[in-house]
Amino acid sequence: MNRTLPEAPVLLMCAAAASFVLSNAVVKHLGQEGLPTGQTLFVRGCIATLILLAVVLATQGKQHLAALRRGPVLARATAEGVGSTLFLASLAWLPLANATAIDLSSPLVLSLLAVVFFGDRVPPQRWLAIMAGFVGVLLVVQPRSGQLDGATLLCVLGTGLHAVRDLLTRRIPPDIPSVVVALASALALTAMAGGWTLLGGWQPMAWQHLGWLMLGAVCLVAGVLLAVASLRRGALPTVAPFRYLSLPFALLLGYTVWGELPNALAWAGSALIALSCLCVLRSAKPAPVAETSNQPDARVSALGSRGTVC
Repeated sequence: MNRTLPEAPVLLMCAAAASFVLSNAVVKHLGQEGLPTGQTLFVRGCIATLILLAVVLATQGKQHLAALRRGPVLARATAEGVGSTLFLASLAWLPLANATAIDLSSPLVLSLLAVVFFGDRVPPQRWLAIMAGFVGVLLVVQPRSGQLDGATLLCVLGTGLHAVRDLLTRRIPPDIPSVVVALASALALTAMAGGWTLLGGWQPMAWQHLGWLMLGAVCLVAGVLLAVASLRRGALPTVAPFRYLSLPFALLLGYTVWGELPNALAWAGSALIALSCLCVLRSAKPAPVAETSNQPDARVSALGSRGTVC
């Protein structure tokens, strides 16, 4: 009865991956409409911030807004804002395939950091499944060599900060609501995008553009909330690899909306990603509880070190 199964955090991460893909698809669509990326991210961030602020005021009260200045929340938001800006800046010189492959190495980095800082135990078969998932990522994006070293460094730094962001999520006290954590992230991302607009310029927007941006903001809010909830509830080496599922989601959406047909390697990579995620979930299943004399220890073992109880 008190065993904590990994399915709930995993399902949250899967839903978060799908939400982020939908939000990014809106950014891509508006880019094809001629809107600058910085402008799109800034307006989307403003709408997302207003949505989250309304939720905080309606459900949690103003007293929780003070948590935005607390160390772990502020540190996480800073890591997210700077990391995402570095990653997006690298796209000016780095092919999207290369950048995506680098960014999706974060589950490997995060699993290693979870072992070092939280003492999470990762069985050898789960390491193999995580690495197999990353191989699947490489098969999907098929990166090419010969790119600028400076751009690659920016992308690597951004990816590292994304892993730090997720690690800091586990440091946030459980009394701080996830919606406040998401609001801090939205503020940081919007501030960074606002600086970007000073360099990228501003284009007039039609009402349909605003409608698309509202949809993108809702998906962004959902993605951040779901990801934060997943990382706070589940063991990091278990939930992190399910970020890989964003690639199959993106492939499916690209084929459905834009008619982008993946090649055989991409389909093989998607299958490998799905298989690796199933292996991670299988290896994360808690063993049948035979000894229940020490209930707190059993609970910590199921959740992973410093698991958050919501």
